[in-house]
Amino acid sequence: MKEPTMSHEKFDAIVVGAGPSGNAAALTMAKAGLKVLQIERGEYPGSKNVQGAILYADALEKLVPDFRDDAPLERHIIEQRMWVLDDNSFVGSHYRSDDYNKPPYNRYTIIRAQFDKWFSSKVREAGALVICETTVEELLMDGERCVGVRCDRIGGEVFADVVVLADGVNSVLARKAGLHGEIQAKNVALAVKEILFMPEEVIQQRFNVKEEEGVVIEMVGSVTEGMVGTGFLYTNKDSLTIGVGCLLSDFKANEKRTSPYALLEKLKKHPSIAPMLEGGEMKEYAAHLIPEGGLRAVPQLYGHGWLIVGDSAGFVNAVHREGSNLAMTSGRLAGETVAAAKAAGKAMTAQTLAAYKAALDASFVMKDLKKYKHLPEVLERSPHFFDTYPALVNRAAKTYFTVDGVDKTTKQREILGSFKAARRVTGLVGDAFKLWRAMR
Repeated sequence: MKEPTMSHEKFDAIVVGAGPSGNAAALTMAKAGLKVLQIERGEYPGSKNVQGAILYADALEKLVPDFRDDAPLERHIIEQRMWVLDDNSFVGSHYRSDDYNKPPYNRYTIIRAQFDKWFSSKVREAGALVICETTVEELLMDGERCVGVRCDRIGGEVFADVVVLADGVNSVLARKAGLHGEIQAKNVALAVKEILFMPEEVIQQRFNVKEEEGVVIEMVGSVTEGMVGTGFLYTNKDSLTIGVGCLLSDFKANEKRTSPYALLEKLKKHPSIAPMLEGGEMKEYAAHLIPEGGLRAVPQLYGHGWLIVGDSAGFVNAVHREGSNLAMTSGRLAGETVAAAKAAGKAMTAQTLAAYKAALDASFVMKDLKKYKHLPEVLERSPHFFDTYPALVNRAAKTYFTVDGVDKTTKQREILGSFKAARRVTGLVGDAFKLWRAMR
């Protein structure tokens, strides 16, 4: 079979990667009439993303206003649960609203393999050329200016006025070109997920939802064994997505050498989780990196002839577990920047593309990252937020709700004493202040 060759024509823009951010950028530019080439290394967009995810409607509506008509959506989310775990129990809070059960729905669960493929079809419909099973090996540089890419095909050099990097966490292309350095282990989490299949009616009974309604559970505590991280569980149509993720630096420093898979198995066996998973058939397992360094880990976002979007730029709000909305918004803003420059007849210089950073700064993307800019460092230095406090909170709840003939004043003193013994008054005050300062 003859190896396919790349086109020698020049494009207005090349987008590397066909995830949410890359698709958003390519779609925006193609709809503006630009000649766009999108290159994806997978067999098809989404082929390397078997896991489930959360989709935020607001970001997608700005790109595909009628997406609800044909997008492969699983369930719209009507309930959010937050659980603090120890080994045997949890203390939690729920928010459930019928307002979230009225269209247009705000959030959905999705299966990335299906959704990314659908999103890419919209990019093609807009006129972009999408090439899959092709790896971009390096950026073509003319001094400090990016002028195209080199792919692993015969005649693999392709040229463009601008290249949008949407190639995922720790962008290899950006590093090889010297656009940013190696990502630090403390700025990225390693997450593992499983998709467990079960009948729709079973999911609806266990989670107290009707057809197409969904639930998200986010968890912190003993499941991560003192490492900075969280667990999560959410409902799809006929499956559940369950997973856990921790900072890569914590996995490397962990004296127990606990593996991500071992943490996931521990979470699945928790007495509050196991009954919800019973009878589920595991058909898909995935591990992937998530950028969680926040503002401090955001690299240079633009230069002569190039822009970085999505996970490649570190755009994840780890506090609120938001990623796809930041990805799609950054991709859209990058596309709008390029389209506006092209319409004005401007060269794709760093000065021109600086408008992308200005647009990001004016959006929720950078505003939210700036709001929580100190939190990653606080959590790294405070492992007790992930082991000591969850244990204390659960012990306090058990003490208070156990009816054993002990008066409530004595119980309150016992609870307060346990907190003082574990962290002392100065530690408690200091922890409260650190969290307040990091989240205000």
